[in-house]
Amino acid sequence: MAQRIAVDLFLLEDVLDEYADVKGSLISILQKTQEIYGYVPEDAVYRIAERTGESPAKILGVATFYSQFRFTPAGKYRIQICKGTACYVNGSERLIDVFARELGIHDNETTDDGLFSLNVVSCLGCCSLAPVMMINDRVYGLLTPEKIRRILRELRKEAASE
Repeated sequence: MAQRIAVDLFLLEDVLDEYADVKGSLISILQKTQEIYGYVPEDAVYRIAERTGESPAKILGVATFYSQFRFTPAGKYRIQICKGTACYVNGSERLIDVFARELGIHDNETTDDGLFSLNVVSCLGCCSLAPVMMINDRVYGLLTPEKIRRILRELRKEAASE
């Protein structure tokens, strides 16, 4: 797991109470944990272990099996770039390289300033817009390296003005 960040475990107690007597509820607990904190903090794994009687290793084994769970806080702008067939043949690999150069991060990483997280995904279901990405809930299609650079500049400007 990544660097340990202190979190308020009291926020997790209602979830643990709700699932206290529900067998097979570990995935639900992990999902709700991530909803609360935006990721699954290390301290929360240990608290879940205490309350469920499962070992931290088992909890981590389940959580790391599923790609939906994050173990570090996501950036303000969560970038998902598609690497599906349509996007791939239209140059998504080249665009992934643009993010590495522009942001200094790779798949499943977050910039040091906490502004951007990058995730390469199998498909966004927007093949007619290939290559495509989502930033938070917004879809950007027909991407080029310059279009990505422009979008990143706009987002940096937006974040600086907040």
